[in-house]
Amino acid sequence: MGLSVNNITKKFGDYTAVDELSFELSSRGVFALLGTNGAGKTTSIRIILGMLSAESGEVLWDGKPFLAAERPVGYLAEERGLYPKIRVIEQLLYFCTLKGMKRADAMKSLDYWFDRLSVSEHKNKRADQLSKGNQQKIQLIAALAPDPELLILDEPLSGLDPVNAELFKSVIREEIKKDKFIIMSSHQMTTIEEFCRDIVILNKGKTVLKGNLNEIKKSHGRVKLTVKTEGDISKMASECGLSVAEETPNGSSFNVRSEEQAHKLLNMIIAAKIPLIRYELREPSLQELFIESVGAENEN
Repeated sequence: MGLSVNNITKKFGDYTAVDELSFELSSRGVFALLGTNGAGKTTSIRIILGMLSAESGEVLWDGKPFLAAERPVGYLAEERGLYPKIRVIEQLLYFCTLKGMKRADAMKSLDYWFDRLSVSEHKNKRADQLSKGNQQKIQLIAALAPDPELLILDEPLSGLDPVNAELFKSVIREEIKKDKFIIMSSHQMTTIEEFCRDIVILNKGKTVLKGNLNEIKKSHGRVKLTVKTEGDISKMASECGLSVAEETPNGSSFNVRSEEQAHKLLNMIIAAKIPLIRYELREPSLQELFIESVGAENEN
């Protein structure tokens, strides 16, 4: 049955940080917990992990109360969580023992991940001697070393250069192949689209969009049109009832009401013999859905 989050609510005084949040990880894979800054994502994660208590609601695993301390859970926090003056290997061994690992098993797992993330030369250094990117790698090792069944990644690619970001992505892909339950929170929507099947978007603690990402996109239809030509098509677009939503070097983007509207513009371009470089009619991206959902909520 996996993880079930049922109607959790968290208040700080008169402020409601999380308002009746519900979702399920009923099958293995990556679930996305998204939202604006201050939307309640990290608070929700801390409630799931038992670091905070909720005013109401429950978190279950296979239908029973979920106690993170009793389950194999890995957590990569957005903020740095290392002891700055302690050697990396010492604190990672300590974290592994907290998860119930024997020292020999912990060393074997740590050596694998030191090598996998190319930080073996740093294991005897203090954490404050490492770059931010390498500190992020060490925190990922702390999350992965106990081989958790549930992995929670809060902004996993934050502050990483493109090479290390791709390295982290390759590790995430490996964990997916191991059939892990994964919760990912990130502001990088292209990364979420790359990995996640189901999503929840929060705004001011409330759920504004929820469900299977592919099904959400299909429900909107192919309503995003990008056109690039070697001539001016502004008059044609106007005749089709279209106005430019965005102008970029890759072309003009339009919001269309129907595919027929987009096809009409295409036929006019062809009839006028204007050289066509790009014509793309597509479903909305996650970033567009995010802005639409959060923007609509903030206008109310």
